[in-house]
Amino acid sequence: MASGLGFSRVVTSTTRPPREGEVNGSHYHFFTPAEFDARVAAGDFLEWAWVHGDRRYGTLASSVLDPLGRGQDLVLSVDVQGVASIRRAAEGYPALQRALVTVFIVVGKSRLLSRIKRRGQDDEAEVARRMATAEKELLEARKFDFIIESGTRDEDFAALLAILEAARRRAFPS
Repeated sequence: MASGLGFSRVVTSTTRPPREGEVNGSHYHFFTPAEFDARVAAGDFLEWAWVHGDRRYGTLASSVLDPLGRGQDLVLSVDVQGVASIRRAAEGYPALQRALVTVFIVVGKSRLLSRIKRRGQDDEAEVARRMATAEKELLEARKFDFIIESGTRDEDFAALLAILEAARRRAFPS
């Protein structure tokens, strides 16, 4: 659970190598392309996609369905195509369908560019690719249940907590 607040963050999977300081199983499940392929073939993913050209990201079904089955609230950070895939997958999982609430976080262009560059991980071509992806994804914001206009990390977290409470009230009215 995240700081005793009543929810857990789902750890997603990727084929990209870990960045400095990232821990397997905590930040991501880091798989080789062959391991990822085997997981796809076994049907282990709730959703997965090619992202940024040559990398794959995905969400293991067990990382979502098992905790939901135990009554846990989850937060999952995925891109727009991941949300669309999870919506489709939810059609086959009633517990997921009932629990699913989508949130789009809008980050201003200059703030997003600053965040990407501050990481110091990407060359100019990758930065441009990520910015173009962000602009395309922004067009999908209206399809989400809630939108957060990103401010500080604390403001964004407070907005997320308010959405979580609203979702709980909707799922379990008094």
